[in-house]
Amino acid sequence: MSSKTRLDRAYENAKRLQFDDSSKYILFSDCHRGDNSFADDFANNRNIYFHALRHYYTEGFSYCELGDGDELWENLTFESIFYAHKNVYMLMKQFHDEDRLHMIWGNHDMVYRDTKYVEKHLATFFDPKTGNDEDLFCGIQYHEGIVLEHSETNQKLFLTHGHQADWWNFLFWKWSRFMVRILWKPLNVMGIADPTSPAKNYTELIKIEKRTKRWIIENNNLITIVGHTHRPRFPEPGDIAYFNDGSCVHPRSITGLEIENGEISLIKWQIITSEDGNLKIDRFLLEGPTKLSEYKTE
Repeated sequence: MSSKTRLDRAYENAKRLQFDDSSKYILFSDCHRGDNSFADDFANNRNIYFHALRHYYTEGFSYCELGDGDELWENLTFESIFYAHKNVYMLMKQFHDEDRLHMIWGNHDMVYRDTKYVEKHLATFFDPKTGNDEDLFCGIQYHEGIVLEHSETNQKLFLTHGHQADWWNFLFWKWSRFMVRILWKPLNVMGIADPTSPAKNYTELIKIEKRTKRWIIENNNLITIVGHTHRPRFPEPGDIAYFNDGSCVHPRSITGLEIENGEISLIKWQIITSEDGNLKIDRFLLEGPTKLSEYKTE
């Protein structure tokens, strides 16, 4: 099966969501939330992520997570991740309870393709305070893709993780998971990178981007937003409409894409030092905002 076939299937089977210029979405991916051990890449940025997500919740944004939210290659179960970052999941639960949470699975959490697995592990959690199973993400669904359709212009935005263009991590993800758990997790603690990861293998990263861009061109320059490679991309109007929201495991920062007022922006959240010497988390605009209507299909 080619990357084209895999992307075609993800687009055809994608969940459809209506939006308009009053809609507000924040797109993050590749959080790789772990168990708070030395191998947990998310742990360094968890306070930045929580602050940013709380900001978007307060401001009325919907949250789309474009895959690899949970690190289920290094970790055996969701439960260990949940208790390590419980405050994050309880905030995500608030989005979910208000129908503002939309989830996509990636290669590191591909087990979420199985609705029975999701129901078993994510619907409830055990609360030691009450001694009971309490509601968490009851009824949540994970998708391979989401298509945002503008209710007035009919413009479409295709959201997916992007590993469909990475044949090894799509077809042989179970083998990669095995290697990560047995070999690369302990080596990662010592600072040795996993060479199978496109985020750490520049040659493979370029190949994945080229395959995705080729698919976009073949589909009339359809706006396509992915993660997977961890490399933020924000095209100019008239270029190939390939967007990448980056990741939440950059050194000391997270990146994402905002959709608001019919515009799209690439943003970064990071810790900075104020003039009085205090540390604070702040948002920085990297690219945009650019009108979505400027990205025309051909």
